[in-house]
Amino acid sequence: MPKQQDVILEVRNLQTHFFTEDGVSKAVDGVDFSLNKGETLGLVGESGCGKSITSLSILRLIASPPGKIVGGEILFKGQNLVTKSEAEMRAIRGNEISMIFQEPMTSLNPVYTVGEQIAEVLRLHQNMGRKEAWDKAVDMLRLVGIPSPEKRATQEPHELSGGMRQRVMIAMALACRPEILIADEPTTALDVTIQAQILELMKKLQVEMGMSTIMITHDLGVVAETCDRVAVMYAGKVVEYTTAKNLFASPKHPYTVGLMNSLPRLDEDVEELQAIKGNVPSPFNMPQGCRFAPRCPHATQLCHDKLPELLLQEDDSKVRCWIYTPEWDGANQTVTGTGV
Repeated sequence: MPKQQDVILEVRNLQTHFFTEDGVSKAVDGVDFSLNKGETLGLVGESGCGKSITSLSILRLIASPPGKIVGGEILFKGQNLVTKSEAEMRAIRGNEISMIFQEPMTSLNPVYTVGEQIAEVLRLHQNMGRKEAWDKAVDMLRLVGIPSPEKRATQEPHELSGGMRQRVMIAMALACRPEILIADEPTTALDVTIQAQILELMKKLQVEMGMSTIMITHDLGVVAETCDRVAVMYAGKVVEYTTAKNLFASPKHPYTVGLMNSLPRLDEDVEELQAIKGNVPSPFNMPQGCRFAPRCPHATQLCHDKLPELLLQEDDSKVRCWIYTPEWDGANQTVTGTGV
């Protein structure tokens, strides 16, 4: 695990809930992780596990109402972002911490040119004049590999391909040279060839700028390609926290093992992939014990009754599972996980 002096961002017991007519949705319910300077941390899990809400909470972009950060700390360079004013957060967003959103077509303003949108970030955070900001915007388009950047800067988002729009989003996010980049499924809408180009570009720029990155994805291939450490999320909690190397060599939590088993492999002739049975529980009605217990093939009565802590293991991994605790005695307990 990282040394304290290397940590640029630390999330402690983060709780983000949504208060609706149907009840309280505990979308993020006690998340802990840290981010080192210059490293890439992956947030992994199925849709609905709380990955995007965690990232939006870091930037304090949760719509309120109905959403609210009800507990925990988000420490950026030792300062708690949860207690910052909105004016203070506006100075941080896009300047010190930037974000690339999932779908660039819905994130870019359709009535402004892409050059104007990048230049606006620079005028707001870097106090540049209009001409200086425009020239810098063109330079950023050139930096992210867009051909004829002077021409592309004058075009609106709908005139560009999906790959180019994503490059524009990266240019906008990196315009102020932030210390942290949050990438929320940055390659989901792209074909495989363009996806590889975007990931390679992000790695190159991260090294050049000395940036830290949080990569949010459900694609374990992206994790293997880009991440140093990984936090596996399930139902609003981190269930495994380890290095990318350990994750692929020795996954520990049954949910992580299930994710690995669902991947196709070139070295095995398998007719049907193994799926994790069942669904992520409703955030309005979480299980009393381990949140993965209703889907876990190893679940016992202990798993259904009591939620395990995120405990440190011998290889410095952290796992939220009773199997790795002294209380576990699988041979003498009745297996009650339904797996359906």
